[in-house]
Amino acid sequence: MSDQRNLIIAIALSLAILLGFQFLYETPKQRHQQGQQEQAQTGGQAPTPTAPVAPGAPATPGVGTSGATAPAAPAAAPSAPSVGSGRLQALKASPRVSLNAPRLTGSIALTGARIDDLVLADYQQTIEKDSPPVVLFSPPNSPKPYYARFGWAAVGDLKLPADDTVWQADGAELTAERPLTLTWDNGQGVRFVQVLEVDDAYMLTVTQRIENRSGAPLDVYPYGLISRTGTPPTLGFYILHEGPLGVFNDTLTEVDYDDLQEVPKNQTDSTGGWIGITDKYWLAALIPDQKIGYKGTFQYTQPGQTDRYQADILSQQPLQIANGGTAQTVSRLFAGAKEVHLLDRYEKQFGIARFDLAVDFGWFYFLTKPLFFVLDYFFNRLGNFGLAILALTVCVKLVFFPLANKSYKAMSKMKGLQPEMTKLRERHGDDRQKLNQEMMALYKKEKVNPAAGCLPIMIQIPVFFALYKVMFVTIEMRHQPFYGWIHDLSAPDPMTIFNLFGAIPWDPPQFLMIGIWPVFMGASMYLQQLLNPQPADPVQAKVFLFMPLFFTFLLGSFPAGLVIYWTWNNVLSITQQWVIMKRMGVPIGNK
Repeated sequence: MSDQRNLIIAIALSLAILLGFQFLYETPKQRHQQGQQEQAQTGGQAPTPTAPVAPGAPATPGVGTSGATAPAAPAAAPSAPSVGSGRLQALKASPRVSLNAPRLTGSIALTGARIDDLVLADYQQTIEKDSPPVVLFSPPNSPKPYYARFGWAAVGDLKLPADDTVWQADGAELTAERPLTLTWDNGQGVRFVQVLEVDDAYMLTVTQRIENRSGAPLDVYPYGLISRTGTPPTLGFYILHEGPLGVFNDTLTEVDYDDLQEVPKNQTDSTGGWIGITDKYWLAALIPDQKIGYKGTFQYTQPGQTDRYQADILSQQPLQIANGGTAQTVSRLFAGAKEVHLLDRYEKQFGIARFDLAVDFGWFYFLTKPLFFVLDYFFNRLGNFGLAILALTVCVKLVFFPLANKSYKAMSKMKGLQPEMTKLRERHGDDRQKLNQEMMALYKKEKVNPAAGCLPIMIQIPVFFALYKVMFVTIEMRHQPFYGWIHDLSAPDPMTIFNLFGAIPWDPPQFLMIGIWPVFMGASMYLQQLLNPQPADPVQAKVFLFMPLFFTFLLGSFPAGLVIYWTWNNVLSITQQWVIMKRMGVPIGNK
């Protein structure tokens, strides 16, 4: 009985941990983050990001001094809208140049030369036809300030452009065919120039140039920063990173929002790589010159009780501009969707070190990314990601067919020994040691491995986990329909039985969101168990028959595409096992 008790306790503890972690940790965490976000939306004046300090500059120089942190915005400018007053009103606070590219639209603020209005033209917020497009960047004083800015730091008395500097533009629009040039003269003989270019997707190239007519040589340090106000709500899943991240010296660094709150500054010297802030599907990343050393920094501040996160790069080598000379540096800003092929393209095109790691493929990178390419291959030919999942499942079954076939034969032999095992239990039921000895002798005589039945499940666990990662983290699966009621394979099956498939106006708790496909999966798992040899102990047999119900609830909140994969895999396994049992003359069922 101790084995039975331990098994039941283990299953109960697993279920308790699963539900307890969700309700006692993740749910309060998400509520806390939501509260911080609402606080950011209803607070006062938005904080101004801090510009990086040039090497050798004083730590707290006065406003306007070269190498100083950027001056703060006016505390209560009459014309400046407050946070939460609306994005459109915030956009009107600065003169602007429109941005119209094939996949990016928005505008550039001439005040501060901020890239603070970016909309992803190809992506909608929901699957509804009239859903608005995804807004990535928003200006200061809007409900969710999130933007990028480029500038210079220096040591000395050089007057530098600041966050409130109004730049001059050479045109009214930035397009993929026409760059935009912004200029500002500091009145001391130094002219600052930023040339912005945008491609056919989500990459902006920023050329920072200085023309020196000041009468003396200059040393300046180019920088770029991404500022995000408010802690965005995250899904809180261990397998997905959302927040600050970057690649420094070919090594991926991921920093959670709460970790950065505890240690407000994280700085790394690197040559090559990139730094930014990621959501599940969207990324804003600064990409410096891959051959010049830079200092990458994550920062957290809380001015006015409002969370602000910043990722910035500061060149370790100054631009040295002789009097009468000109010098420039080129860096880039990625702001858009984390499409795998696009990230790979940019990695090769610009030599960006490990840019594909912006997609959280995880520890099983060697398996998850190839699985994505196989899925994508089938999708391009079948036109449906659901069909691509079915095709991938067949491929996986074919790869493991010889091994699975051998295992199913062993399981069928075990199934054929059920009558003999029943006799042994009746004969030695009170003597557990003798019963085990007789059963092992029977296995040895019939050349049966009782553990062989676990093999088909064990070999598909890495594939299952990798496919789960692919479906969960890649945007290519987002809003992709299957057939019938499945309109988004990356979301759970919406047709839950606990509100009669939408007939009752009630939203069940998350653990009760059991759709039709999870029910199919549970039924297929139950049928597969009927083909397997039953445990010797009747209590254990009942516990194992409970497992399909457990997994039905467990997978109810998983992406529909993953549940479809598991169901189809079970159907193929049942077919394969049934054929083998029929050929071997083994009775099908529990009797």
